[in-house]
Amino acid sequence: MTRLGLFTTAAIAAATLATPAWAQERQQRRASIQPYIEVGQVVTSDLDGGDVLTYSTVSGGIDASIQSRRVQVQASYRYEHRFSYDKKVGDDSIHSGLATARVVVAQGLTLEAGGIATRARSDIRGDASINPVGNVRNTSQVYSGYAGPSLSTHVGPMFVNGAYRFGYTKVESPVGGTGIAPGQQPLDVYDSSTVHVATASVGVKSGTVLPIGLTASGSYTRENAGQLDQRYEGKFGRGDAVLPIGRGLAIAGGVGYEKIEISQRDPLLTAGPNPVPVVDGAGRQVTDPNSPRRIAYDFDGIFWDAGVIWRPSRRTFLEARVGKRYGSWSYTGSFSYQIGPSSGIQIGVYDSIESFGRQINGGVASLPNGFLTNNDPLGNQNSSCVFGTAGNAAGSCMNGILASTTTGNYRARGVTGVLVLGRGGTQFGIGGGYSRRTFIAPSTGFGNGVNINGVTDETFYGQIFASQSVGRNASLGGNAYVSYYDSGLAGADGVMGWGANAVYTQRFGPIGATLAAGVSGFEGQNNENAASAQALVGLRYGF
Repeated sequence: MTRLGLFTTAAIAAATLATPAWAQERQQRRASIQPYIEVGQVVTSDLDGGDVLTYSTVSGGIDASIQSRRVQVQASYRYEHRFSYDKKVGDDSIHSGLATARVVVAQGLTLEAGGIATRARSDIRGDASINPVGNVRNTSQVYSGYAGPSLSTHVGPMFVNGAYRFGYTKVESPVGGTGIAPGQQPLDVYDSSTVHVATASVGVKSGTVLPIGLTASGSYTRENAGQLDQRYEGKFGRGDAVLPIGRGLAIAGGVGYEKIEISQRDPLLTAGPNPVPVVDGAGRQVTDPNSPRRIAYDFDGIFWDAGVIWRPSRRTFLEARVGKRYGSWSYTGSFSYQIGPSSGIQIGVYDSIESFGRQINGGVASLPNGFLTNNDPLGNQNSSCVFGTAGNAAGSCMNGILASTTTGNYRARGVTGVLVLGRGGTQFGIGGGYSRRTFIAPSTGFGNGVNINGVTDETFYGQIFASQSVGRNASLGGNAYVSYYDSGLAGADGVMGWGANAVYTQRFGPIGATLAAGVSGFEGQNNENAASAQALVGLRYGF
């Protein structure tokens, strides 16, 4: 499967299956398909007295949206290639895009698909450049997509839900190194994974059969990753009860049984008294074909949680739970508030066993069906917060997931939140959060290489953006980002990355002109700091 095919296949498949439904409601649908080509000239200057670099870009892309009663598809994709004059900037290609699709195939049966193409940090200890302009280290091209059906129906007073999702994630090796301190052992480089997720639930709402609502649910997840023949298998079943105690207020509780097993093989080690893992030309550890399968994590037991649900109106929802899971206390919750048709707040608190492949796949699946297209020619598109176009689905942030493309499994805990305000030609958004990952790996088998078992890293991040229409054919926008990464590995310092930019766009019929300027930098690792200023002039032709 090609890179572009990986990103687009899920959305195209959903739209193709939706063709009969689309044809039946041509009068109600709203469709917009806008392909374009673009050329640009970029100048970047090292603010610490380094080189001034100049290069050209040629880009092509498409922004598409199909909205109807049964079909909701949105896709934004851009391919950019860079051409250097003096070879001080490497000729490079960047794929960036986001697609979501939701198609009602029949009553109660829905097909959902989505995909993302973006860049992520490879090693959490390395460089943290926010704007991918010029020669940027420690970044990897990432592709992830998912597709699957979901069923929601009723059998008498009972509701019945089921869903299946297949996901695939591919990460290219970083170009130009990672920027870690001299003497530090490199981490393994992520390759690819496939994941299957199946869920089902059945129950009755409170007040239909009994004063309390009852639900029985179950889930099965299996992931196979290319690195070290990693395998994840998790399954659980649980029962939940909801008891209303007042207007819009209820108490909830659940108990379940869960079994999780994570395993992998050893890397091939070099010979000698100080063996380290053998790596291939892409920096990935080579699997030892003769090694036994080692158990990294084996959980088999009961878990429970309890909390409150508050829904005083159709626009406000709050759920907070506390319990015991994975052998310790666990806290989860969510809050959403629809301020207006295009304005809202969404906050989530999470705690789960994840891998990079499973988490980015689940993160894309949880994004809103309608999202604001990122007008940020200097920024790392789709690697930060995604803001929704509807107030009841404000969006989410991908920063914690894309902090590094780690190859290990981990317990992911954190909070993420967004605020989006939209009215007429004005758009404003704030996003931020905190992510904590505690890694899971076999305790032996790595020789003198890095063993991340039990290591915890943390990420703090924030973003703000604004956009304003200027007349009928122009717009002015700005973005600012900041992130802080703390590895937890011995000898690694915290790294802070920051950036800000502004962009002005003027349209002349099918032709658009763009002026952009920005600054970005990072500081922290081995006292190595960097700061640069960027400027871009571009012309776009839309078909």
